[in-house]
Amino acid sequence: MLNQVQYRRDSVVINKDGKPAAALMDTRLLSRLRRIQERFDALATRNGDAFSPLPVADGLAEIDRIVSEERALSSGRS
Repeated sequence: MLNQVQYRRDSVVINKDGKPAAALMDTRLLSRLRRIQERFDALATRNGDAFSPLPVADGLAEIDRIVSEERALSSGRS
């Protein structure tokens, strides 16, 4: 399995009781995934900070409004 990952740059999923439990992957891929996770976390933090002054009730009302609009558009497409 190590040769498959190291030389073919492939990944191997390790199952336990028939369910995926872990993965063996190339270290370059792992580094790339970690950088992506760090960028995602930073973006999520910035978004959270940007919307933190917004009262929860206003945020939920906005979400409800957008969901209603999208459902109306979707039902009109059918």
